Amino acid sequence: MSTQRKNAPPADGRNTRTRRIPVEGMHCGGCVSRVEKALSAVPGIDSASVNLATREATLVLGEEVDAGRLRQALQDAGYDTALPTEEVVGEPDERMDEEIRLAWRRFLFAAVLTVPVFILEMGSHLVPAFHHLVHGALGTHTIHLLLFVLTSLVLFGPGRVFFRIGLPALMRGAPEMNTLVALGTGAAWAYSVVATFAPQLMPPGAAQVYYEPAAVIVTLILLGRFLEARARGRTGAAIERLLGLQPREARVERDGGTATLPIAKLRRGDIVRVRPGESIPVDGEVLEGRSHVDEAMITGEPMPVEKRQGDRVTGGTTNQAGSLRVRATDLGEDAVLARIVRMVQQAQAGKLPVQALVDRISAVFVPVVMVIALLSAVTWFVWGPAPALAFALVNAVAVLIIACPCAMGLATPTSIMVGTGRGADHGILFRGGESLQTLRGVAVVALDKTGTVTAGRPALTDLETLGPLDEAEVLRLAAAAEQDSEHPVAAALLAAAEERGLDLPQSEAFTSATGGGIEATIDGHRVRLGTAAFLGEAGIDAVAADSVVGRLAEAARTPILVGIDDRLVAVIGVADPIKPESREAIETLRARGLRVAMLSGDDQRTAKAVGRELAIDEIHAGLLPGDKVEVLRRLREAHGPVAFVGDGINDAPALAEADVGIAIGTGTDIAMESADVVLMSGDLRNVPNAVALSRATLRNIRQNLFWAFAYNTALIPVAAGVLYPGFGISLSPMLAALAMAFSSVFVVGNALRLRRFRPPLAPTSAAA
Repeated sequence: MSTQRKNAPPADGRNTRTRRIPVEGMHCGGCVSRVEKALSAVPGIDSASVNLATREATLVLGEEVDAGRLRQALQDAGYDTALPTEEVVGEPDERMDEEIRLAWRRFLFAAVLTVPVFILEMGSHLVPAFHHLVHGALGTHTIHLLLFVLTSLVLFGPGRVFFRIGLPALMRGAPEMNTLVALGTGAAWAYSVVATFAPQLMPPGAAQVYYEPAAVIVTLILLGRFLEARARGRTGAAIERLLGLQPREARVERDGGTATLPIAKLRRGDIVRVRPGESIPVDGEVLEGRSHVDEAMITGEPMPVEKRQGDRVTGGTTNQAGSLRVRATDLGEDAVLARIVRMVQQAQAGKLPVQALVDRISAVFVPVVMVIALLSAVTWFVWGPAPALAFALVNAVAVLIIACPCAMGLATPTSIMVGTGRGADHGILFRGGESLQTLRGVAVVALDKTGTVTAGRPALTDLETLGPLDEAEVLRLAAAAEQDSEHPVAAALLAAAEERGLDLPQSEAFTSATGGGIEATIDGHRVRLGTAAFLGEAGIDAVAADSVVGRLAEAARTPILVGIDDRLVAVIGVADPIKPESREAIETLRARGLRVAMLSGDDQRTAKAVGRELAIDEIHAGLLPGDKVEVLRRLREAHGPVAFVGDGINDAPALAEADVGIAIGTGTDIAMESADVVLMSGDLRNVPNAVALSRATLRNIRQNLFWAFAYNTALIPVAAGVLYPGFGISLSPMLAALAMAFSSVFVVGNALRLRRFRPPLAPTSAAA
């Protein structure tokens, strides 16, 4: 069966809308499932999907929900939100910057207080002379009091976030990462407080202080959170770049003059002036002027596109040489750039199927870890070496600290964010995480022919002269004769003449015969273009063209005979030409193990000619839209998952049927809502690029998940002390904190490697 569209309406026919809200206080995979459960229970919310990397929840609303109820539901679950009054597409989100600044301040404060604790304790352990000097000068009890003050300031200053969130979560029966840190550091601190102020309550030899591990653990975890926040901030770079393309102001013609106005105050129909070198502020139509526009950041195309009167321009692209007057047509959420941003945000907020399993594991992971820590403490208290109580505490704290499941929760969403953002840089837009995963596993890529493999419009492909006139003169007279014709062949000849810079004389006495051809008088010459029968009616013998006509017909060209002054002078071939990049794209797909099929509504001869030239595996011709759906089903049954590449409009049924529908076209004309993947340019090479990006992203996710699960699986038993009886090896809580912080940073850092992804067929200038 085909993939269900994410934005499909509910089965009961209700109108739904999607809303994204920030969620504060999430730090692990367990938080994700708890927030989703809390939000889904609010009446009016059909579903809730939470992304740990973006710290956002995407809500599907069946009816309007009061903002206060949303916030109350989150607060009851131990979280919070700063709800915006209205989401505005195109405004930069500063929450991440504030989170980074807050994380840095917390770490810096904790580090300043922890350094003297570390020096006093670690220096005493490593340098006996330092130990005797300090303890002789201050006394052991005074040093313990100083350590108590400094560590308390760390734990209940910058470290109070762990207790403020973790302990209430424990009381609600939903412990999470902050709970583990609070219990571990709190236990070490409480044990040390008793040893400092009431040592007589402890067994002999057990009155030792563990202020240093408690302070260092909090500081290291705060350092990890700062590094993680900064790295996560870089994962959203694609959105920031897209938002940065939109100019803030525009020069608008108002009241007989020109005024500079904010973009938000523009109205549909306003006339905007764009000078050379400026970014085009709005989507619109060129009314006056001629220039080249750099659309690389929207479509990925490296070469500037010529724009003249009547052409469409896209907001955010860069005007180069000439000045333009543009009528604004699409503003706000209707603009192409806003729609691109919205699609990237939807993809980055999406989940892969594997993420649901990770979230379920994370939800039960923390309680299991607490049980393991308790069993470890009891075991070592009963059978451990003296002092057994201290040894039991150290191992239990190490288990609690090492097991924080941050890495598991971040493994998938960070890779999706970076991967989809990197795709947007190259004009490849994924509408959701599911399509990103499905594309990796497709076995067949089925291509629509017209407009996808071919240019979609007739062009002059052949011109063979049979008389004294050269090619340029034949084309000049033939194009001049076609000036008054509306036939597609006329457009092809006129475009070829313009491309060669030919000046066309005026035509006289133009006539046409449906299905036959046209004739006109040019510079005193009677020019006829058409079939052999049409020229034969004028007494022109076309036998000399038979071999050329046969060869052109075999190559799926439309042969057109040219007669001038009752004499056959040339044969012209017109066809829908294959795009230059199609061959390279299809060769790359086949080289990567994919089967390529072509589905066309054209006749068998034309389709097979194109298929032979491009070495396509399967060719299906003469298809109606419904026939394409049936062909896709047969391909899926025979070979496996199928991707279909079409223009997104006429091929809508096939795009819906395919496991992955890929819409290909130009940025302003493309039907973005009709496919799982949108290629903003008309370059077919972005199809293998999209497949390569999908494979690279899924490979990155597997690496992250392996690290996250292997890390916890390997180190929790070590922290619990399983190696101590045989090897005398135990894990210091400080090393556990360092490893835990490093695991999250490693996962995010590994995801950021996707920013170096280079599409195999991307032009160098586009990548730059």
